[in-house]
Amino acid sequence: MNKKSTSPGEKLDQRKKDHIQLAMDSQILPSMADTRFYYEPLIRAHPGHSEIPPFYLASKSMRFPLWVSSMTGGTASAREINTRLAKVSKEFGLGMGLGSCRIILDDDQYFKDFHVRPILGDETPLFANLGIAQLEQIAKNEDWGKVIRLITKLEADGLIIHVNPLQELLQPEGDDISKSPLETIRLALRHLNVPVIVKEVGQGMGPKSLESLLRLPLEAIEFAALGGTNFSILELKRAKSTAAEEFSPLSQVGHTAIEMVEMVNIIGATLKSKMKCKSLIISGGIKNFLDGYHLIQKLNYPAAYGQASGLLGPARQGYSQLYDYVKGQVRGFQIANNYLEVR
Repeated sequence: MNKKSTSPGEKLDQRKKDHIQLAMDSQILPSMADTRFYYEPLIRAHPGHSEIPPFYLASKSMRFPLWVSSMTGGTASAREINTRLAKVSKEFGLGMGLGSCRIILDDDQYFKDFHVRPILGDETPLFANLGIAQLEQIAKNEDWGKVIRLITKLEADGLIIHVNPLQELLQPEGDDISKSPLETIRLALRHLNVPVIVKEVGQGMGPKSLESLLRLPLEAIEFAALGGTNFSILELKRAKSTAAEEFSPLSQVGHTAIEMVEMVNIIGATLKSKMKCKSLIISGGIKNFLDGYHLIQKLNYPAAYGQASGLLGPARQGYSQLYDYVKGQVRGFQIANNYLEVR
């Protein structure tokens, strides 16, 4: 027996009943309003799928300005996670930074965990990643060819240098940093001749560090600001309880993403033509597309927003969960781009 179809009138009636039933549970208090935006409902039609301008890194375009911030490698689940992240990056036109590639500098045992270029294809920006302590040692040994071989082997477009002096100090087995990171970064730019991104690891950077980097011909600066995953806290959790208690105040220092956006705008206006790095990746505490949209709009320079833990959660669950998460980010950003103006 065929099931009776519902008429348009019946559907409308049911929808109205739903509205009545849910109305009392669907109220927003004024104190809950997101005051970062003006909502402009009259200016545009519903968004299509091509209103967001591309973001460029290493001469490659990202169709959507979401950067997969450096995460993992060399663990049992790393290959599966990186494969899913690479697959979704290709699908939506994102960009991807690998986790620290130190483990494959001299040994190919975990190389397949990191080799995602065959999944990404040629059009998606991909960056290898090494810490400032490793690069300092490479500079000391004048072994820059080792880095070039790593980038070439991974078919990467360039190198991320993560700067993490507090993490190294608080890590029980941390490496010594005997020169200023700025000196090592300058040497890397001189010897590598590849696009370079410099990032922090969860506490951001102050105005002197930012200005120093903005004067350099970097491909981009990634904030890794205070508010997201904080590797100082991570290392303190691994340390003995006495050390964790003694040094815990250090995990609370740093700079938020909005604070760093404001610093870059001020510094850029002062430097003018002396500002050589003009692309930013805003990361650190970016919980959703509204955070990303707000910060990109507040910044006076081309930018993408980066996420690590926000992507890692669904990536660990499965590809369908990751796909749905990124699809939601893209659609939400399109809606924000259509109807929200930053105050």
